[in-house]
Amino acid sequence: MSSGGPLQIPGRLPLLVSQEGVLLPGATLRLSVDSPGNLALVRGRLLRGTSLRSSVIGVTPGPPPPAPLHSIGTAALAVQVVGSNWPKPHFTLLVTGLCRFQVVEILNEKPYPVAVVEQLDRLEQLSSKTELKEALGELSEQFYKYAVQLVDMLDNSVPAVAKLKRLLNNLPRELLPDVLTSIIRTTNEEKLKILDAVSLEERFRVTIPLLLRQIEGLKLLQKTRSLKSDDDKRVVAIRPLRKLGAINGKPFSLENADEDDEDSDDIILLEKKIKLSNMPEPALKVCVKEIKRLKKMPQSMPEYALTRNYLELMSELPWSKSTRDRLDIRAARVLLDNDHYAMAKLKRRVLEYLAVRQLKNNLKGPILCFVGPPGVGKTSVGRSIAKTLGREFHRIALGGVCDQSDIRGHRRTYVGSMPGRIINGLKTVGVNNPVFLLDEVDKLGKSLQGDPAAALLEVLDPEQNHSFTDHYLNVAFDLSQVLFIATANTTATIPPALLDRMEVLEVPGYSQEEKLEIAHRHLISKQLVQHGLTPEQVQIPPEATLEIITRYTREAGVRSLDRKLGAICRAVAVKVAEGQHRETNSAHTDGEDRKAGVPDQAKLEMITETADLTLPPEMPILIDRHALKDILGPPMYEIEVFERLNQPGVAIGLAWTPLGGEIMFVEASRMDGEGQLTLTGQLGDVMKESAHLAISWLRSNAKKYWLTNVSGSFDLLDNTDIHLHFPAGAVTKDGPSAGVAIVTCLASLFSGRLVSSDVAMTGEITLRGLVLPVGGIKDKVLAAHRAGLKRVIIPKRNEKDLEEIPLNVQQDLSFVLAESLDDVLNAAFDGGFLQKNESELLNSKL
Repeated sequence: MSSGGPLQIPGRLPLLVSQEGVLLPGATLRLSVDSPGNLALVRGRLLRGTSLRSSVIGVTPGPPPPAPLHSIGTAALAVQVVGSNWPKPHFTLLVTGLCRFQVVEILNEKPYPVAVVEQLDRLEQLSSKTELKEALGELSEQFYKYAVQLVDMLDNSVPAVAKLKRLLNNLPRELLPDVLTSIIRTTNEEKLKILDAVSLEERFRVTIPLLLRQIEGLKLLQKTRSLKSDDDKRVVAIRPLRKLGAINGKPFSLENADEDDEDSDDIILLEKKIKLSNMPEPALKVCVKEIKRLKKMPQSMPEYALTRNYLELMSELPWSKSTRDRLDIRAARVLLDNDHYAMAKLKRRVLEYLAVRQLKNNLKGPILCFVGPPGVGKTSVGRSIAKTLGREFHRIALGGVCDQSDIRGHRRTYVGSMPGRIINGLKTVGVNNPVFLLDEVDKLGKSLQGDPAAALLEVLDPEQNHSFTDHYLNVAFDLSQVLFIATANTTATIPPALLDRMEVLEVPGYSQEEKLEIAHRHLISKQLVQHGLTPEQVQIPPEATLEIITRYTREAGVRSLDRKLGAICRAVAVKVAEGQHRETNSAHTDGEDRKAGVPDQAKLEMITETADLTLPPEMPILIDRHALKDILGPPMYEIEVFERLNQPGVAIGLAWTPLGGEIMFVEASRMDGEGQLTLTGQLGDVMKESAHLAISWLRSNAKKYWLTNVSGSFDLLDNTDIHLHFPAGAVTKDGPSAGVAIVTCLASLFSGRLVSSDVAMTGEITLRGLVLPVGGIKDKVLAAHRAGLKRVIIPKRNEKDLEEIPLNVQQDLSFVLAESLDDVLNAAFDGGFLQKNESELLNSKL
């Protein structure tokens, strides 16, 4: 490359492979260098070279490997080199394109590519070729016209635009396609087409459509800006007229009001709604301040819509609007009894609230928490309470909620902010004293966005919720008149601080008799309506319902029972629909037979031959045990208690789960070994400790009860291994209430006696043989009743819990109140459990 005269690039050039952009002659491009080959080129050529010739490199568009290099590139002059070592070694080059070249041969690829190149653009000769100028005259003039039009549409006050205008006047026209393509918005693929256009004619033809596209884009942008400017001017012109009309006492109006005018009218209406909402003084001050800000904002501002949405919410909230409670206690009692069977404790609590509310008008709403297994009617009771009081009802599902903003709302500084579920629910119901059902409060989560259970502390605290502050509103709202009802399956997962703020009401499972009443009072009629049937078409007697309850479902609630009844109704609906279809076809056939003259005798023979296929079923369809087997299949649950207790080492315990009470078998076996105790059945730590307590107590009392191992020794673990197993191994089990069942199971194993097949037991044990009280007595007793057992052993201190058990269940069962393990063993075995007296013990020692 010579320092003066025509431009001549070296015959050999190091190649810089660029994957960021396409460099065109006459353009400047900033490239990032971080690949090994490019780094080697910069270090070995640009940083060490001192002459101008060493600063000339070839820049080629680099396709992803292993594709070969592009055959045409741009010779460039490295104007600036900047390097850094963080986060990894890299350089940034500022290069200026000189001319096109074609790669003739790659000499070497390591440490960086070096190629023999042929120069394609002879820039110094272009303007001197008159023949070429004449051939491109029309095309060149057309290109120049569009280039001038494009530059004139730009802002001349920008220095870069002024420089571009000077270049347009001074540069030869043959150079303009490369320069303008580098300036306008084009893709790398389009620039690559310009680079490959070695012929000037092709280069002009490819560039003109790109210029036209950019010109159309600028025209559309200018049109949009002019429309927006006109809108802003119209708003500015209308507002002084409104003020002038208000001063003269005449309302301002335009016959042909546009959207901006309507929007201004909406602001006036919004201001009136805020004044009529009767909100507290602090909230009113905030709204008035926001209204003043809104009037001064142009509608194009993003904050305009946010402020308007906030004011609309504030005007729609029921600050002082409430419903009047129905305080007729007798009517409320009748309504609750009609909607729900049993649940005496819940009904009594609602009636107490009504009675106190009748005596005191400003009573704060109680905060109740219904805890019980699924399907017992916790949610439907909340809806019935709202209907009894004559209040609006709103359900908020909290299962899986793990963001406190769902309760408190988002701050208005965030994009897409909205109020929390409490405020949103009040807006939905439109009154400030609804019944809010907080469903599944025991299934709240926790995440990086906060703890929603902690956010509920203020909502459910009667001493604080009179000034509940949502983050979106940022003003206090009175929740003291809201009746909050929470539902949960268990209190174990509810934080203690939150549980302390609620009045917990246990909703245990139903007995078989209660399920039978619920089915015939509510479920069957509901399923008939849902399936389009009538009592004249299907009848489900109590015997069939009891069969479903005992042999096809095993649950504390009635959801599975409801589904089974729905399956029966669907099967009956098929029969009824087929019968109606056959009757319609029969009537149609009779008409055709009369027209064809078919004798009645022949028709009678035809009907007789196909009687089993054409006659509709007799109505009503009676559901009996055979029909249940055809529709629901074979029974899912069989009474297996007597089969499981036909050998020593098996006992029945009672367990409580969030789904209700369950019976639990305990099995034990012994074998020769080294005195190890093996526990299986996916047990928790507490239940494992109960097993160790049981074996320790039996070992210390082995002589008293004449318990020996296989070899006849009173040391039960001497050369003996014991294996305790709790069936249903996929279910996690834990808790202390299986202690008495484990002791009874092991006592049966070592004594060789069978445990009574009609007895179940529950209770915690101590090392001294005492039986301590446990929870969930009602659910456990109902589980024993469902399983067909007749006797239940419970701790003496749980005697008070028997008052909650229905009378019919108490009549079917006999209860043994145990203070010690001696009482348990005597009750668990027929004829009592053999004990040695003191003299026999003394003789055995001698």
